[in-house]
Amino acid sequence: MRGLIQDRPLLISSQIEYAGTYHGDVEIVSRTVEGPIHRTNYREINLRSKKLAQALARLGVEFGDRVGTLAWNGYRHLEIYFGVSGMGCVCHTINPRLFPEQIAYIANHAEDKVIFTDLTFVPLLEAIASELGSVQHFVIMTDEAHMPETSLPNVICYETLVEAENGEYDWPVFDEMTASSLCYTSGTTGNPKGVLYAHRSTILHSYCVCTNDGLGVCNADTILPVVPMFHANAWGIPYAAAMSGAKMVMPGSEMDGKSIYELMEAEGVTLSAGVPTVWLMLLGYVKENSLKFSTMNRTVIGGSAAPRSMIETFVNEYGVNVIHAWGMTEMSPLGTTGNLLKKHQDLPGDKQIDIRLKQGRTVFNVDLKIVDDEGNEQPRDGVAFGRLLVRGPWITSGYFKAEGGSVVDEEGWFDTGDVATLDPDGYMQITDRSKDVIKSGGEWISSIDVENEAVGCPGIVEAAVIAVPHPKWDERPLVIAVKEEGHSVTKEDVLHHLENTLAKWQLPDDVVFVDELPHTATGKLLKTALREQFKDYKLPTA
Repeated sequence: MRGLIQDRPLLISSQIEYAGTYHGDVEIVSRTVEGPIHRTNYREINLRSKKLAQALARLGVEFGDRVGTLAWNGYRHLEIYFGVSGMGCVCHTINPRLFPEQIAYIANHAEDKVIFTDLTFVPLLEAIASELGSVQHFVIMTDEAHMPETSLPNVICYETLVEAENGEYDWPVFDEMTASSLCYTSGTTGNPKGVLYAHRSTILHSYCVCTNDGLGVCNADTILPVVPMFHANAWGIPYAAAMSGAKMVMPGSEMDGKSIYELMEAEGVTLSAGVPTVWLMLLGYVKENSLKFSTMNRTVIGGSAAPRSMIETFVNEYGVNVIHAWGMTEMSPLGTTGNLLKKHQDLPGDKQIDIRLKQGRTVFNVDLKIVDDEGNEQPRDGVAFGRLLVRGPWITSGYFKAEGGSVVDEEGWFDTGDVATLDPDGYMQITDRSKDVIKSGGEWISSIDVENEAVGCPGIVEAAVIAVPHPKWDERPLVIAVKEEGHSVTKEDVLHHLENTLAKWQLPDDVVFVDELPHTATGKLLKTALREQFKDYKLPTA
């Protein structure tokens, strides 16, 4: 027997329609690429999102087409989020920090029909435009007064495009499992793989972000998402903010401590979210200038593990609650949050920090378990560790275009590639990674990709890349290489070679030479031995 409940699909357009109707005056504040601070509100965002949908339809964009973005956090990017998904197309956010060849691969693999770009990234697109076979239009996200001279073909000014429409548009209704957005992850070896979110998964994830045991987003908040909108959809914050009617403050391209702090204070920010690297810069600026936070009462730290000293500084010196969170692009991305339980409230401060250091407890709708190499579930005692598996209604069931083949088992479990413990209260702590991905400042660097490029350097016969701790970036890559006999290749030669094939943030911080590398019985590099050998190694940049 079915319940007698109206069957209304869960669609992203309902979030911005709700925000525009019931929180219409709530501000969206953006630091623009052009310079000035821009102010709008949800009513205007809703209207302009509809205008954008009209404009895209006029350009020939059809249901299910992919629309790419290369953009910072700002009001125009927010309009694209809702306008593209709302019309039944797929909003494809591209990480501009990737190497140009990777960006070209991603745009072509997604078959983007239109690409929207901030002024910052016009030169990047100009360099690869001839390789983008599916792209019919490039839209520069500015007004006519700031339009640059450009070699991009079929280029359009964003403001001209939007303002040509009247906004008399009804959001279409369609199946809630329709694809809504697309993010590529480079956390595995080989080419980046696309994670294709649905309207249903996004709405359910938004509900979770708004719960107190999630991130607690509500109408009383003023949120500054430092995490980029091209990183797993800014951890779902733009959707949750619209759902709750929370004020948003968008930082644009200025991520330094001074710029972030000034926005926080000027706009009364209560909640922020970002990777540890950003918070190191912010805390450094605040300390150097003997400042305090007037309104910010909590911050979400994810992307990389938060150092204990950082959590202690936020909590003990500035009274800011730290929500240590963990997830993946494949998980939309929220999986766990480090909120304390009621029974922890009376614990001494250092004991509370012990708990906050863990990656947190699973949120509702995300199942976690740890298994050994044979697939046997391990006890949740905080001691036993195993491969971390997840499943739930906002976790991927496979990559776009079936890249990588089947990625879930017969019971729907997805292997995260992390090794973790689970304690009796449900707190998860990552102890290692089964894949040798290096997390640096919130970005993921494939050690295999760097190794393959290093071996291409004349005079190098074999190379291994491992993560080495770094005080600012959390981890940085170290190349351990074997020279060809009789060859005088140097560290500088290797780094210069890699500069031609890797993005700047992927470049290793150092190169060391050894006589031979350890291998397993099957001939694979034995990285556990290398990690032990170089556990006390100090990078020159540290």
